[in-house]
Amino acid sequence: MTSLPLFRETVRPEWIDYNGHLSEAFYVLVFGHATDAMMDATGMDAMYRADSGCSLYTVESHIRYLRDVPEGAHLGVRTRILGTGGKKAHFTHEMYVLDAANAAPDEDAAVVATSELLALHVDQKAGRATPFPEGVRDRLAPLVETAPVWAGRSIARVV
Repeated sequence: MTSLPLFRETVRPEWIDYNGHLSEAFYVLVFGHATDAMMDATGMDAMYRADSGCSLYTVESHIRYLRDVPEGAHLGVRTRILGTGGKKAHFTHEMYVLDAANAAPDEDAAVVATSELLALHVDQKAGRATPFPEGVRDRLAPLVETAPVWAGRSIARVV
């Protein structure tokens, strides 16, 4: 596998806020589900978590809300692994509104939101970070991509 499958979700009515579009909390929910799908695709699925007692814990994230998303929108989330090493994983999610539930984003599709995350591989019993096992490292390594231009940004100070 050289790239992760597109994660798909449809915006539910209860996710719409008082402004008539997707509430910020639900962008986070969709990105969280995309992280779960990435974990499943790279061998850190429910069985792995039960057998090893290990999981990924997000320790930092940065979300950009770029466009409004309406009720009923079909979403696609592209996940890119930017780097892994030892106990850490750095990855991004790009959210798109799709033409249909099973569609793929067009080449020139506008990104509606992004999320950049740093996660630690944690041994839940020990309560501390632990290195990825060889099998997980071997599945993550070929997925590493060049960072998009927006990755690594921070919030500008307001003066």
